[in-house]
This record gives sequence, structure tokens and C-alpha cells, in this order.
Amino acid sequence: MTPDLMEEGARRSGAYARMASRDKTESGGRAAGFGRPVVPGEVDVTHGRILYLEDVTVSFDGFRAIDKLSLDIAPGELRCIIGPNGAGKTTMMDIITGKTRPDSGSVFFGSTIDLLRYKEAEIAQLGIGRKFQKPTVFEHLTVYENLELALKTDKRVPASIFFRPDSEASDRLAQMVRSIHLADSVERLAGNLSHGQKQWLEIGMLLMQDPKLLLLDEPVAGMTDEETERTAELFLSLKGQHSLMVVEHDMSFIKTISEKVTVLHEGAVLAEGTLEQVQSNERVIEVYLGR
Repeated sequence: MTPDLMEEGARRSGAYARMASRDKTESGGRAAGFGRPVVPGEVDVTHGRILYLEDVTVSFDGFRAIDKLSLDIAPGELRCIIGPNGAGKTTMMDIITGKTRPDSGSVFFGSTIDLLRYKEAEIAQLGIGRKFQKPTVFEHLTVYENLELALKTDKRVPASIFFRPDSEASDRLAQMVRSIHLADSVERLAGNLSHGQKQWLEIGMLLMQDPKLLLLDEPVAGMTDEETERTAELFLSLKGQHSLMVVEHDMSFIKTISEKVTVLHEGAVLAEGTLEQVQSNERVIEVYLGR
């Protein structure tokens, strides 16, 4: 969930609670909405890359978590990132989203947007969405209400309270619940969903913001086999429309969705290629797959 959504939720929860109490709704009061985006410049992908990291280094208390990391992703690509615990996968995503500032190096969104010049919330508004390991949804709202709140609309309290989606927005919401496999659960409270369904809902909320790049951290952890299979279907359907960076340990899932895999170790790229290529790499076997 984006930082501005969390901030707006905290600020406005009281107003929504009062409104819900007056109207005796079952939602318990709407908790938040995505923050109003800045007006970003167009992401220039004429050079064939939507994300570019070069020689990025960051240390914490003398420990080098990222060590001269260079990596790039093409528009519409679905890139899988694997590696042992402590390899720097989460720290890399923290750097891309502005949560952590590197000591040195360059991080560009397209050819012209220097992400190191932006704050965390501003980066989300530029078109980079992030899904953390634990799903974060508004459990006292329905599936539909969660997605409705994520629409790109005026998020000031009065406008949000009285907002009603037009036909275009309604069509988009209907399409989204089908895409995330929740068409039969639109009126269910998010808190009553399974773990996997909550993951899908949060992904849907991110997609309602029209991100150009999605960062997904262990999205199938804790899912059933059926949920994992359907998540693979969802990600493959998103490829080409969005660029995706998927960090995951489930090799069966990686095999289903991957074209190109990057292996991180000690904060740097250890190997890159198809899953078959990296699985046969002796160094990868030694530090990761052989464990």
C-alpha cells in the first residue's frame, strides 16, 4: 500500500467514522484513500528501459547491503528476482521506492526521472507501485469499497465521502474484480477473505492507480496451490501492460511466470538469464539453490 494512502487513512479515519455512524453503514467507516498524485512528467522509455540502476551501494552500520548493484528492466517485462536471505532484494526495492537512500549510484525511472530526487510518496505518484509481503487492505470495507477508494480521484474528505463512480469508473472496477479473481466476492468484507484473496485485493488496489512499474515482494508466500496457480495467471496477464519485478523463493512459481531471472547475492548481481541458465550456474547452486 502506498505511503500517501496510509497517511490519508490516518488523517481521515475520524471523519469517515462519524459519517458511518450517522448513516448506520456496515463498513465501520472508510479508512483511507490514495493521495492525490502530483503531475508527473512522462516516463521516457525510448531507450528501451523503464528502470535503471547503476553502481548502487548502501551500507548500514558498516554492513554493505547493496554493493555496486547494476540492473535494468524493459517496459512490459516481468522480471523475477531470487537469492538467499540477506542478498539485498528488499533493500533494492526500498531504494527504488525511496524508502532507503543509497550512499552512491544512480536510479532512474525511464531515461529522465532521477528517483533519488524524489520522496517515497512522490515516487508512488510517479507510477511505481509496491506490494509488501504482508497484505494491507481495509478489512472493515468490502472488496468493492477497497478498490473504489484506490481510484485516481479527488481524495479530500468531502469529495471522497460523496464520491460515486461514473460509468467508466464502474466498468473499470467491474473489470478489476474479474482480473483479480474476486468477482464473486465484491460484497464480502476484506477481513473475511483468505490470505491469497487479500493479496489479490491489494494488487488490484495498486493496479487501480495505473502504475507503470509494480514491485512485488514474495506475493505467493502462504498461498494454497490453487491460489498460487491463479496468481501466476494474473501476473502473466499483466505482463506487457505493466512492468513487474517479482521477488520470490517459490521456484515452481518462478518457473511458471519467468522469462528472465536475476540472482542477487551479497548485494550484487550474481547471475542473470533464463531460470534454466541460472539453475545450472555453479556459483548460484553453491550460494543459493544448493542450500
